Amino acid sequence: MTRARDLGITLPGRPGTHNALTDVPGVEIGYTTLVEGDSVRTGVTAVLPRGRDGFAVPCAAGTSSLNGNGEMTGTAWLAETGSLTLPVLITNTHAVGACHRGVIDWVVRERPDAAAEWLLPVVAETWDGYLNDINAPTVHSGHAVAAINAARPGAVEEGSVGGGTGMTCYGFKGGTGTASRIVAHGADEYTVGALVQANFGSRRELTVAGEAMGTRLAADNPMEAWAAPAGAGSVIVVVGTDAPLLPGQCTALARRVPLGLARTGTTGSHFSGDLFLAFSTANPGALTSTFPRTAEAEYESLRFVPWGRIDPFFEAVVQVVEEAVLNALVANREMTGHRGRRVPALPAAPWLD
Repeated sequence: MTRARDLGITLPGRPGTHNALTDVPGVEIGYTTLVEGDSVRTGVTAVLPRGRDGFAVPCAAGTSSLNGNGEMTGTAWLAETGSLTLPVLITNTHAVGACHRGVIDWVVRERPDAAAEWLLPVVAETWDGYLNDINAPTVHSGHAVAAINAARPGAVEEGSVGGGTGMTCYGFKGGTGTASRIVAHGADEYTVGALVQANFGSRRELTVAGEAMGTRLAADNPMEAWAAPAGAGSVIVVVGTDAPLLPGQCTALARRVPLGLARTGTTGSHFSGDLFLAFSTANPGALTSTFPRTAEAEYESLRFVPWGRIDPFFEAVVQVVEEAVLNALVANREMTGHRGRRVPALPAAPWLD
C-alpha cells in the first residue's frame, strides 16, 4: 500500500510505528468492505478505543462540528458526561441505523451484563451516493458486527475500505486514511493518532504539503459535471491519544481538526457534514456512569496534562489530520460504480517527477 510519504511528500512531525491511530496503545480498527456488482460501493469502519476486551471501560472524550450537515449519534451523552464507551462506527449516511443496531447486537452477544442498563453507540457517516446506490438497504446490522469482530491493532489498511469504500475527496477517489505522531511531555512520550473518512473538498482547492495542486490537476474530473456543488460530501475524523486529558481537553483537540483539514485546501462546504470526535485512553476506571452500587468507590480521580502544556498535542492533531487525508487519497485506485459513474485516483506523477 502506497502512502503519502512513499511519494516523497514532506510532512512535519515524528510518526509512530505504523503511522496510524492504532499506534495509540489498545486501539483496534476493523472494516467490512462491500463491493458488489455495479452499484454497491460501501461498508463499515469500527474504531475500538480500548479494543474488544475493554470496550465497556470509559474514555474521556469530546466532539466538535465544523458544519452540521451530517450525523454522529451519541453526542448529547458525550457532551453531558465527557465519557465514551462502546465501539465507534463510521459508515454511509443511510446506514447509520443499521450500524447503531449492530453495535447493540454485538454488545448483547459479547457482554450481556454491559447491555443491562442502556447503550448509546456513536455512529457517524459520510455520503457515498455518487459511487454507491445509497438508497438500497445494502448495509445491515451484521456488517457492523463483522467490522467490530475484524478490529485489530497494528498496521491499518487505507483507501477504499470500510466506510470509506465509496467516498470521494477533492474530485479524486477518497475514503479512509490514518496517521500518528509522538508527542514529548516532560520525561514521557505519548501518541496522538487520527482516522479520517474523507469525502470532501473541490478539485480546485486541493493543497499538498503547502503546494496548491488543484489547478495543476484539474483535468479528468468527472464529478465536475455532476449535479452536486463541488466540495459537497462530508468528513468524519476520530482522534485518539494515550495522553491523560480531561473531557474538555479532548473537545479542544477535536476543535483543532479543521486546521489540519484546511492544510489540504478545503474551505468547508455548506454541503459537507464535518464532525469530529477525540478520546483519551488514559485514566481507566474514571468517568463511569453506571447505576450506583454499594461496593463501588464514592469518588473517581483524573490525572491530566495541564492546560498550559497542551499546545504540542494541538500541533500533533493538525499534523495527523493533514497526513491522514493525504494517505486516503494516495492509497486509492480509480473506481467506477453506481450508474457508471467514475472517479479517478490521485496521480502519483506530480510527486515522482
